[in-house]
Amino acid sequence: MSTVSDYFGSLVFDDRVMRANLSADVYASLRKTIDEGTELDISVANAVAQAMKDWAVANGATHFTHWFQPLTGITAEKHDSFISPSPDGSVIMEFSGKELIKGEPDASSFPSGGLRATFEARGYTAWDPTSYAFIKGRTLCIPTAFCSYGGHALDKKTPLLRSMEVLSKQALRILRLFGNDTAKRVVSSVGPEQEYFLITKEMYDKRPDLRFTGRTLFGAKPPKGQELDDHYFGAIKPTVAAYMEELNDELWKLGILAKTEHNEVAPAQHELAPIYTTTNIATDHNQLTMEIMQKVAAKHGLVCLLHEKPFAGVNGSGKHNNWSIATDSGQNLLSPGETPYENAQFLLFLCAVIKAVDDYQDLLRLAVATAGNDHRLGANEAPPAVVSMFLGDELNAVLTAIENDTPYLGTEKTQMKLGVDVLPKFNRDNTDRNRTSPFAFTGNKFEFRMLGSSNSIACTNIMLNSAVAESLRIYADRLEGAEDFETALHEMIRKTIKDHRRIIFNGNGYDESWIREATEKRGLLNYRTTADCMPHLLDKKNVDMLTALGVFTEDELRSRRDIMLENYCKSVVIEANTMVEMARTMIAPAIDSYAADVARAASAKRLVSPKLACSYETDLIGKLSGLVDEITAKTDELENVILKVHEAEDIVEESAMIRDLMLPVMCELRVPCDQAELITAKSYWPFPSYGDILFSVK
Repeated sequence: MSTVSDYFGSLVFDDRVMRANLSADVYASLRKTIDEGTELDISVANAVAQAMKDWAVANGATHFTHWFQPLTGITAEKHDSFISPSPDGSVIMEFSGKELIKGEPDASSFPSGGLRATFEARGYTAWDPTSYAFIKGRTLCIPTAFCSYGGHALDKKTPLLRSMEVLSKQALRILRLFGNDTAKRVVSSVGPEQEYFLITKEMYDKRPDLRFTGRTLFGAKPPKGQELDDHYFGAIKPTVAAYMEELNDELWKLGILAKTEHNEVAPAQHELAPIYTTTNIATDHNQLTMEIMQKVAAKHGLVCLLHEKPFAGVNGSGKHNNWSIATDSGQNLLSPGETPYENAQFLLFLCAVIKAVDDYQDLLRLAVATAGNDHRLGANEAPPAVVSMFLGDELNAVLTAIENDTPYLGTEKTQMKLGVDVLPKFNRDNTDRNRTSPFAFTGNKFEFRMLGSSNSIACTNIMLNSAVAESLRIYADRLEGAEDFETALHEMIRKTIKDHRRIIFNGNGYDESWIREATEKRGLLNYRTTADCMPHLLDKKNVDMLTALGVFTEDELRSRRDIMLENYCKSVVIEANTMVEMARTMIAPAIDSYAADVARAASAKRLVSPKLACSYETDLIGKLSGLVDEITAKTDELENVILKVHEAEDIVEESAMIRDLMLPVMCELRVPCDQAELITAKSYWPFPSYGDILFSVK
């Protein structure tokens, strides 16, 4: 029986495979490109392509594709076979360095936000040698960047790679000031925890709202939800366990470091967490993980829901972005060590993150903005829409001592006493976990918890890398020219703490008093919806920073603002149209049918005994009729709002109209529909209830 170590990465053209299949010179040249970003010679590309093709064909591949991440939020691929005709009528299997390095997909139907005209179809994909190629099915997938004919980035990977480069460049400037002359680059790493729901395919197929939008637009609260907290970390059901086992196998074959799996808080909700890896690879892996989750679910008669809020009244799903930075030799720059007060280098990098989060809280908020995530942020399972940072008691005490120029007395290690001699004794961590904080320090990394479960992690890490790089750039500019480095360093750390203290909050982020304090006293931003925050991408300070660092051009930023708002508008309009259809063709007729049968039952009773009042039936018919009238009126109102929204002059106006006009009416339509579900006989209701769906998996 094979073990995980036998097949882990078996479908990946990774370093082990390259070392075994490339000549020493070719391997060394390719490693130099990967590690140091040097240009790739075409002769090396040809040799790599030949080895990659031979390996892929030996593993059953017949096609190759440039696998990329357009601005749709999902991945894209166009498959070409390896075959080429031979003069004798047979075929040979070929793959050149040119085909490896560059692809030419049709870009006409991908979102561009005005970066190209509709008739300008040409686009290019360029091999990202820092992310290993892999086999999916019978296709060799080559991770690539995607750009327009004019050279504009049309994907999420290109700006991510740019942000990683600029972060490395600025971090190295700081390290040189501290005497580190050996580090060649600084790498950001991420471990994205992935939450999701599993429901049966049978239930899913009976819900048009789930099929069209990914979430339920109607549904009364079931008698039991997550009130007992009995699902969280509970025993995993056999069907789910079988699914998780196959999912792990498929991920491990692709070299994806799936590590942790467990039941989450809501019924039918689960989580998968990987081990950290380099940010662009983590991004590729997370996109693959979401795709494979859904494919494996189908094989088990299940559907994997990745929407941020598929069910009202229970926890939604997020994706916690655990972010850190380290040198190429493995030194974690966010590790405080045993004495953080004396670790000036750590304190400076910590301050860079604090400054970045405060200065660019709007960028972090809009990086996670989607129609789905708007339903989740601020609920009891997710951070509020206000960005803040949690540092814990020890670091908070360190920063306070520096700010006030007072001695730091330190914190004593506390040994946990559990009252049972046989149980092991251990020291308590200096920092508790704050699950309500959007941006929490967790020992040697930061956990950004605002991402939605369906989000690509690229956007968040682009903004986080860029904002921290800007802080480091400012620090390096000042320190490199300082007459007295130690004095300038101390003063800079102290000034950062004083200027950005407002972003640090170690309390309960769910408390309403915190939201008032954050916005009214501290002046923090509270962008509750995508329509509120997305236009601020083009604020001058954001454009200046992102363009000066070379992460985006101004045209690329404008295109992304428009694309994200367009996605938001289209998503909500699809939901609105689905609500209209379901209310008009399913819900109202079902209520009418039940009311008519109740009326016939009352008439039959009166035939038997004319003196019967039939008060139960009369009262029920009155309630049902009133709800149908309300549903009909709200459906008509929603239809009118849909027409009105389409008259908006631009995408910013349309998104504001959806926020102010459409979403409130959608909420108002849902109320009578959900009330009707609670008093309509189950056999009449046209689709499965929340109870049916959430407890359907055995």
